[in-house]
Amino acid sequence: MNFDHTPKVNDLRARLIAFMDERIYPNESAYEAHCAGSDRWLPVPIIEELKPKARAAGLWNLFLPQSDRGAGLTNLEYAPLCEIMGRSPMAAEVFNCSAPDTGNMEVLERYGTPEIKEKWLKPLLAGEIRSIFAMTEPQVASSDATNIASSIVRDGDHYIVNGRKWWSSGAGDPRCKVAIFMGKNDPSAPKHKQQSMIVIPLDTPGVTIRRMLSVFGYDHAPHGHGEITFEDVRVPAANLLLGEGRGFEIAQGRLGPGRIHHCMRLIGVAERALEAMCQRVRARVAFGKTIAEQGTIRADIAQSRMEIEQARLLVLKAAYMMDTVGNKVARSEIAMIKAIAPNVALRVLDRAIQAHGGAGVSQDFHLAAAWANSRTLRLADGPDEVHIEAIAKFELAKL
Repeated sequence: MNFDHTPKVNDLRARLIAFMDERIYPNESAYEAHCAGSDRWLPVPIIEELKPKARAAGLWNLFLPQSDRGAGLTNLEYAPLCEIMGRSPMAAEVFNCSAPDTGNMEVLERYGTPEIKEKWLKPLLAGEIRSIFAMTEPQVASSDATNIASSIVRDGDHYIVNGRKWWSSGAGDPRCKVAIFMGKNDPSAPKHKQQSMIVIPLDTPGVTIRRMLSVFGYDHAPHGHGEITFEDVRVPAANLLLGEGRGFEIAQGRLGPGRIHHCMRLIGVAERALEAMCQRVRARVAFGKTIAEQGTIRADIAQSRMEIEQARLLVLKAAYMMDTVGNKVARSEIAMIKAIAPNVALRVLDRAIQAHGGAGVSQDFHLAAAWANSRTLRLADGPDEVHIEAIAKFELAKL
């Protein structure tokens, strides 16, 4: 496996770093002020201002492999770019590379009809609208997706959809216009053939956003995470993706890239936290010497560097395998990095918070918010326990 950057990636990486330095980091305070203000559920003005600049710089839709609608990058080539975006909470959207839209765009690209692509994929790729992925349900343990109870029932040339979903990330944004919904269309079919996915415009009668959920007290405006009811929602049959009973097949295709994108960004989160820790301890004095001279802090710094490097290498290996042998064969590596990356980021963040003292848990630094967001990623796209169980099964099957 050769992890050297190609000339194309080196060029994109240099341009991306320059854009981050010149336009992202200096504007984070404006982003944070908007998200704390009375208009926080409206699109962030600075992000909307920077989007056309990112597009003009050729830093747009970098995530989409094996498609002429993207930048022509493999998963391995995208990894170092996604890591850089992960360093700032506002960056991914500026480059139209944010979740859950990236995963939804991949689904529509791979499985959508030409009509669906024209109506929904095109404006998503243009950054004009947002989307949600409606899978998790409050009434069941959604870590086992076969538990999903929502229904998709055929009625002539339509389907009738009923169900309650939550953690529908992106639902708070007024630009959020469409959902990819997973539900059961045939409870009598084999366990993994009961589910289907269907595209639902959010202005369809019967779709109601009931509330926005908080994450450790953060409402994550203007993005947010919604609890949504679908009550006798009538959707054209043409909106069903790939065919009845193929929801699990689509989910596995979607969740592989989605999971590794989270992990790529988490490496960037951890890198920035380590930098913040080093800057802080070199600038502060306690008990007659800088904190950087204290042995426990130095051990924290060294441990953080080692863990980040290990996690990055596994991200790159998983991306390489996705490109060369496919998501199905790479599922063990994807499961491993999905369990490892959030925990590494959380450990590094925790050490950085400790090094900052009381400031680390305040709003004056990005660390507390980054910790809250990273902690949710031990649950999003499957909890640690599910990935660890899958890894064990893969190992036992080798004997």
